[in-house]
Amino acid sequence: MKKWLSMMAMIAAAMFSFGGAPAHAEEEAVLDRAPNNADNFASLQHGAQMFVNYCLNCHSATLMRYNRLTDLGISQKEIQDNLLFTTDKIGNTMSIAMRPDDAKAWFGASPPDLSVEARARGRDWLYTYMRSFYRDPTRPTGWNNRVYENVGMPHVLWTLQGIRDARFTTETDERTGEKVKRFVGYTQVTPGALSNVDYDSAVADLVSYLSWMSEPAQQTRKRLGVWVLLFLALLSFLAWRLNAAYWRDIK
Repeated sequence: MKKWLSMMAMIAAAMFSFGGAPAHAEEEAVLDRAPNNADNFASLQHGAQMFVNYCLNCHSATLMRYNRLTDLGISQKEIQDNLLFTTDKIGNTMSIAMRPDDAKAWFGASPPDLSVEARARGRDWLYTYMRSFYRDPTRPTGWNNRVYENVGMPHVLWTLQGIRDARFTTETDERTGEKVKRFVGYTQVTPGALSNVDYDSAVADLVSYLSWMSEPAQQTRKRLGVWVLLFLALLSFLAWRLNAAYWRDIK
């Protein structure tokens, strides 16, 4: 019941927000380096929990099935008790209740599927994006983002990070002579449930999970790649010695 109420609240908060196209930022934001927690099951498990609680209300992940989370060390019972909505089955894909036609009619555009978003955007982009929201009364949702200016998505993690204002200055570009808005920093208006360090860590967990979800077999592929390279190195050595032995008796 709580998850259903949470989903309805998120839909209500975002009902008019996904249709707008972003405006080009005056100053390109510098991306922060995302921590790599690909081998940390605790981080990936926490990221999966955050994804279900905060992202899956509006964004689907139709290329991922719930039972694949067992690869992260989460038991089927834990998935059923903590990560499934009432009507979902453990073998279902991570879909949402909204139909695409309804989402397009309500929002102007369907919220994007996040199955491979980490591969499309990059881990650093997602990590910086989720840490760059600030309060903006001029926007329909009341929020804006330094990485994706005039984004239609509200800040779904604001209770964790708190409310921040962004500070800007206007400077003259030496090359063009035009007025350019420069980002100075953030001002914390109200604290969130997490400290800045803990919030960054939580976002790193979420981004790590999104990266894992975009290719669940990536760690297996990398391990196999190492063995393939070792095999090819051994085969090359044997071929080299065989070639030397063959040409040794030929004058």
